[in-house]
Amino acid sequence: MTAVVESEVRQDDNAEAAPFAWLGVGAIAVVAATMLFVSLGRYGYFGDELYFLSAGRRLGFGYADQGPVLPAIARLMDVLAPGSLVALRIPAALVTIAAVLITAQIAREFGGSRTAQVLSAAAYATSPFLLVQGTQLATNTIDTALWVVVSWLVIRWVRTRRDSLLLWAALVTALDMQVKWLIPFFWIAVAVGVAIYGPRELLRRPALWVGAMLVVLVMVPTLIWQAEHDWPQLRLGAVVAAEQATIGGRYTWLPLALIAAGLFGGVLLVVGIWALFRSETLRPYRFLAPLPLLLAVAFIATNGRPYYAAGCYAAIMAAGAVRWSEYSGRWRIYVAVPLVAISVAIAVVTMPWQSESSIDPVDSQSEAGLEIGLYGKFGWPELREATADAYHALPPAERANAVIVTDSYWQASALDVERSRYGLPAVYSPNRGFGYFGTPSDSATTVLWVGNAEDEMHATCGDLTPIGRVDTRLGYPDVTRNVTIWRCTPRQPWSQVWPDLLRLD
Repeated sequence: MTAVVESEVRQDDNAEAAPFAWLGVGAIAVVAATMLFVSLGRYGYFGDELYFLSAGRRLGFGYADQGPVLPAIARLMDVLAPGSLVALRIPAALVTIAAVLITAQIAREFGGSRTAQVLSAAAYATSPFLLVQGTQLATNTIDTALWVVVSWLVIRWVRTRRDSLLLWAALVTALDMQVKWLIPFFWIAVAVGVAIYGPRELLRRPALWVGAMLVVLVMVPTLIWQAEHDWPQLRLGAVVAAEQATIGGRYTWLPLALIAAGLFGGVLLVVGIWALFRSETLRPYRFLAPLPLLLAVAFIATNGRPYYAAGCYAAIMAAGAVRWSEYSGRWRIYVAVPLVAISVAIAVVTMPWQSESSIDPVDSQSEAGLEIGLYGKFGWPELREATADAYHALPPAERANAVIVTDSYWQASALDVERSRYGLPAVYSPNRGFGYFGTPSDSATTVLWVGNAEDEMHATCGDLTPIGRVDTRLGYPDVTRNVTIWRCTPRQPWSQVWPDLLRLD
């Protein structure tokens, strides 16, 4: 009897998926691509993009706060098109467009009609987070897209039972582990769902465990680097939790996570979770139903960022689109059309098309932090010019043994990537991953300290004198706005002081 049931399930899982809705999905992808590529050159570099460029000039197996993939991408694009902001962001736009297409493909794997495929692609493409993140190179942009690919491969395995798909999923997972360390949460949640709802056969597949070993092997160089540096990437979790606390922490996680899905996407998320628990059509994929719930619990408990779970949205929205297309009655059309139309309007408004003159400045980091992706793109030329003016005003004897130290890794990165153009000396910062790029030489007897961390500076410098200032209308407070440049004479050799200065916050 068991053999008969297994045979029937296998026949159903191997059935051909619905034809792909090339016209509708393709049109959505083209519109999304147009919006993204029109936006790529807007404003300036985001602070993290500058950091990726700096890190890319110091390629290695590990970094304090990320894997090596983003620095490698930044380095590649900077070599192909030096100094091009648009070129740097092209990979982010491409993976976002790919995620739109794969979301539709997931709906197809679920057996969804062309309508379901179009709806799922529309939901992803109108999300104010999933689409907008494609306008800049960021770890979450690449991480989210890779989660979508892994989801599709696992779902396709359920339908076809082709073990090569599990190996491909392992390869994508190994790549994603070189971006962020979030994908294990996905696999743990999937394993829990499979243990409860099946197909338990997945957990017995040798290909799954061979793939897991492959992921571990690929991680070895990074793990060695982390161990040698006291596991800074694990310690970064406390820093993220503290940053989240400034915008409400755990209390705002769920609302912000739903807002990130968008209006129509949020509706499909809710419908998708319900459908995966209840729909017979989607019963083979019921193991996905607990996925967003388990991820929410995990990331709320650890006080992670609201977008950490965004990688699972594609699969759940696709399930919601399949169920939506199965509803009878014209009401589904009357509801879907205005929801999609409003979602499109929201997506258009949230794209970075606002003129700089119409953007209001902010005076505190807490205010800027709510729109960090906007305010973190202004003030870098002014920072470089003010720092260069202060440096070149020093007597020649002092310039000969001078270095620059900054409060923020953003500041250090902005100065570092244009150092030769402005004739600046070596740049250092004890902040975040930049602190692991090197220690100032003990021969550096004059320091230009860029920042407002006076307690830290007074503890380090025997003589501290303000010699410059950075202030821009739209700058990020304490980074490119209301920042003082100091002349510092260190009290002790940098080799002794630097380890105590390193900080991830």
